[in-house]
Amino acid sequence: MNIDAVIDFTKKHLEGEKTGHDFYHGERVAKLASKMYLADHEHAHRDSREVAIIKSAGYLHDTIDEKICADPAKVVKEIEELLPQLGFNDLEAWDILYTIQHMSFSANIEHHYHLPLSGQYVQDADRLESLGAIGIARAFTYGGKHGNKIYDPKIKPEKLVSHDQYRNHEETTINHFYEKLFSLADLMNTPAAKKEAERRTAYMRNFVREFMQEWNI
Repeated sequence: MNIDAVIDFTKKHLEGEKTGHDFYHGERVAKLASKMYLADHEHAHRDSREVAIIKSAGYLHDTIDEKICADPAKVVKEIEELLPQLGFNDLEAWDILYTIQHMSFSANIEHHYHLPLSGQYVQDADRLESLGAIGIARAFTYGGKHGNKIYDPKIKPEKLVSHDQYRNHEETTINHFYEKLFSLADLMNTPAAKKEAERRTAYMRNFVREFMQEWNI
């Protein structure tokens, strides 16, 4: 399995990305997901090919993200053609492709997709990237890039019920914490992720609490 080729593919497709979904985000997801998998499995039950699947899905997941990819279907086709060339068998390639097409928060608002074990770790790592200090930085980077206000007390948080509403409703970055980020800890799949999500969420809640104290002087 040629992970270096996966890395090169990811760098090419995420070059110039500036909303927090860049190559370094993919790299952190790949490393964190594989680290959590190893933490949750005794040495005798670790599978080196499973780790390669996890890393590859972690790197690739945002190359087809509708928020930053003009033609996701085209890139999916490129990945379908690439993976067998890199040594992944049909089932392994399916795991990677199914995961990256069904792991996003928006894809799971109306229907919860059950991911393969490898995908659960990648999904958890991606969601952990939305929490803690890095999560705060990424939230404001994305909000600024898309012209969202930092905060407006006249704009109330909404309960998210559909993909289209999530993508199109009026939001502020602070509202995003209440609408999505604070709920992620309860959505984690794996033991290692649940523990880390609680720690990062506590940090983030303290940040929002301090923000509101400063706002309401």
